[in-house]
Amino acid sequence: LKLLADVGLVGFPNVGKSSLLARISAARPKIADYPFTTLEPCLGMVRVSDEESFVVADIPGLIEGAHLGHGLGTRFLRHIERTRLLAHLLDVSERDGPDPEHDFDILMEELASFEPPLAGKPMVLVASKVDQAGDGRRLRAVEALAARRNLRLFQTSAVTGEGIQELIWGLAELLRELRRAERLLDLAQERNRFL
Repeated sequence: LKLLADVGLVGFPNVGKSSLLARISAARPKIADYPFTTLEPCLGMVRVSDEESFVVADIPGLIEGAHLGHGLGTRFLRHIERTRLLAHLLDVSERDGPDPEHDFDILMEELASFEPPLAGKPMVLVASKVDQAGDGRRLRAVEALAARRNLRLFQTSAVTGEGIQELIWGLAELLRELRRAERLLDLAQERNRFL
């Protein structure tokens, strides 16, 4: 009963989480160009094939200080506990402001400060808005981050559809591996109870 979704889309406000959810599922979250458009998690069912699907949650945007309640952060962080896998979106569009690695570090610190195991959840990086990447400086920074952290990286555009199918297949593959590991753990615990 605790599980909310297989995949939680996390990131700062306006990185494209709701747009991505609308692109990969039939969900219709509110999408607007201002922070905290999403105030409650929005769930969408992603169909991989006729036999396989998974649930994705658009987690409302987190900001620095979320673990202290800034931006309703603790309410949002609680939802992240209820996902199997995190897809961390980083905006690679040409814009002013901190580089994507700075955003990633802040969010990881918020997860660890709220509840240390959250920072160790299985995770992938999603470079969003690649159709607006301009000179590619921010995208290259995300590629370097993924390589340093040994995280799988998907490059996507919810507008053009670039990388969307690869993301769906990649998430489905990772979820199959996680479910298999969970079943093995359950079997081992069950066996130990009778020994």
